Amino acid sequence: MSGRARLALCAWAATLMASCALLPLVEPASWILQAALLLGVQSLVGAATRRVPLARPLTVAAQALVTLMMLTLVFTREQALAGLIPGPEAFQRFADLLQQGGDDVARYAIPAPLESDGIRLMIIGGVLVIGLAVDTLAVTFRSAAPAGLPLLALYSVAAGLSDGGADWLWFLVAAAGYLMLLLAEGRDRLSQWGRVFGGAPRTPGGEPGVVAPVRTGRRIGAVALGLALVVPVALPAMDGGLLDATGAGVGGGSGSGGTISAVNPLVSLRDNLNVDEDRQVLSLRTEPEDQGSLYMRIVSLDDFDGRTWKPSKRDIEKVPDQLPTPTGLGPDIRRAEITTSVTAARDYRQDWLPMPYPPSGVQIDGDWRYEPEGMTLVGDHDQTTSGATYEVKSLVVQPTAEQLAAAPVPPADIRRDYTEVPDSLPAVVATTAREVTQGSANHYEQAVKLQEYFSLTGGFQYDTQVQVGSGSQAIARFLKDKQGFCVHFSFAMAAMARTLGIPARVAVGFAPGTPQADGTVTVGLRDAHAWPELYFEGVGWTRFEPTPTRGTQPEYTQTDTPNSNLPDPGVPSRSASAAPSTAPSASESCTAEQKKLEACPSESAAALPVTDGGGPKWTVVLAWVLGGLAALAIPLAPMVWRRRIRAVRLGAHGRSEADAALHTLAVWLELTDTAWDFGILPDDSQTPRKAAARIVRLGHLDPTAATAVHRVADAVEQVLYAPRPRPTAGLAEDVRRVIAGLAVPVTRRTKLRAMLAPRSTVRVVWAVSEWWAGVTARVAAARPTLRKQPSGQES
Repeated sequence: MSGRARLALCAWAATLMASCALLPLVEPASWILQAALLLGVQSLVGAATRRVPLARPLTVAAQALVTLMMLTLVFTREQALAGLIPGPEAFQRFADLLQQGGDDVARYAIPAPLESDGIRLMIIGGVLVIGLAVDTLAVTFRSAAPAGLPLLALYSVAAGLSDGGADWLWFLVAAAGYLMLLLAEGRDRLSQWGRVFGGAPRTPGGEPGVVAPVRTGRRIGAVALGLALVVPVALPAMDGGLLDATGAGVGGGSGSGGTISAVNPLVSLRDNLNVDEDRQVLSLRTEPEDQGSLYMRIVSLDDFDGRTWKPSKRDIEKVPDQLPTPTGLGPDIRRAEITTSVTAARDYRQDWLPMPYPPSGVQIDGDWRYEPEGMTLVGDHDQTTSGATYEVKSLVVQPTAEQLAAAPVPPADIRRDYTEVPDSLPAVVATTAREVTQGSANHYEQAVKLQEYFSLTGGFQYDTQVQVGSGSQAIARFLKDKQGFCVHFSFAMAAMARTLGIPARVAVGFAPGTPQADGTVTVGLRDAHAWPELYFEGVGWTRFEPTPTRGTQPEYTQTDTPNSNLPDPGVPSRSASAAPSTAPSASESCTAEQKKLEACPSESAAALPVTDGGGPKWTVVLAWVLGGLAALAIPLAPMVWRRRIRAVRLGAHGRSEADAALHTLAVWLELTDTAWDFGILPDDSQTPRKAAARIVRLGHLDPTAATAVHRVADAVEQVLYAPRPRPTAGLAEDVRRVIAGLAVPVTRRTKLRAMLAPRSTVRVVWAVSEWWAGVTARVAAARPTLRKQPSGQES
């Protein structure tokens, strides 16, 4: 293997080793295989173009072009020409994916699911960009030391996002890759260090030898890595650096400690909204029965950034045998305890455990952890609800309207954490909240008026086809258009409540399911729901239902308004699941634009099962990549062949006199072929001196180039006619001067013709024709000769 090929292989490996620092950020880790394949194709293209050879900028441009085509094939093939060539629609799709990826990065916690195409593009595309930078610096420009900067940038981004405690391991892997790259590029340079650093070993005869630079590099690398690991440990003041592992962890550790920062369910499963039927996900049985209005709550979203709601990072602990009393629930509030037995479908996989709120006790097998703030259970170490059977004891809290109206001011920490709204929230949200609740005497009356505004008096319509989009203006557009589904209603009411000083958050889970003849209740995908929870001191977190025709209105929110059209609190709404619908399913009517705007007809993605991410199979990707490379190589084949032939002819500096003569003739052939490429046809009937004069005249060469042509012609005459020709140095440089001189007076079209479609490539056709003639002649000679027998004679 040549030195440059070894360097290219080490650059590929170093980039992959640094990319391993991204492995804890997303799951599953299968993306590293796809990145390795695409990065390998990128490196092969660089190796091929350097062997031609192309100019350095053209090598980088070729690698960048192939990288863009591969990303187009993987991520935007539907918007590209032939699935490979990106156009305006493909670039717009790239922009949309990058924006989606940026939003998902802000919303997801670690590890984020790889189902997000935006995150997958950012990770794989980022690795390819870093790989291109490393290959360019270390291999194309033969300077491996600066290549450590993009590798360090890649590792630093991963280390800055990661909350895990294994950063030191990924640092070791990345540093080992960088040192391997340095060793491949700098053996000769390290050999000078080796004699001092390691001492010179002796040969069997006792004479000093030369230290192997690879061995010396390993010693230097070991010392450097040791210092990098030991010094931060020995100096406490250096914590917080790249090797700091004392930050808060993500996910629940074992035992009773750890933290949880779970992925927002409204985002993590949003790509799985295309369900054709209302499949059952849960089966419930309650004691006592007749709990038709039972909501199954999964998680609460309390972090509001103006764009969306997501769960905050919270401490988790071992699940206690008896769950504590809910925050804020006083002893004088009427309550009853019920027991719910739950069976989850095997294809329903959810990190959180659906439970009635507030739970007072849970019995479940598996690796689950308890988050006290939201009173939720979250799976640890890939634990999910798939096929789970469990029992939950919970409270049915029944406050009166008077108790809610008389609720005192919430504690300061509740007000601080749950009434905060970002500056990016449009002013119309707070203005509308004040207008709707004008004349209210307390927070309870404000909450009821907000609920009635959305569900009854405001003219809102429940519509799963609405395209309200996302971002800080989404709530403002929803208040203007007055169309949306439960996510929009719950988000808007919770945000408006916060502007009024009412602590609020959003709960995600399931609306009441469908009772069955055997006393059970089935909960399907279309029962997925989101609703606001508002805090009242003495009662705690209290459910409200602003979404029209969905769920049940709590009894404590009913008013004495005549002719009220509010639904009966005892009768749940099951318009989506009670009977088969003749309307098109959500997946059939959801357009690509709606999917992009996250407005497909689903109330919440929290209930939907996780499925494998889409995308082409590896065999298809590889076939398309090879086909694209072939399609790119065919029109460029003449140029590639011509540059390769030129490099061979001008690089053959023979050592003997015979080799020198062959080199001189090869240089002359290259000069005449180059003149042919620029339109000066060769004339084999002329002597080298006359041919040189003709090239100077027709090529309008300047004096420097003309002198170079005649110098090469003189060397050729020496080889052809002199009994003992003298070797002439510098002929290759003379030809390069002639090439530059021929390109000066011609038009740009002629230059492009000479580069992309050189006329001298017809020699390939001649060579193939001559070879074929030789083959046919040898075949004909090998056949047995059949002699004609005289007529009438038997053979």
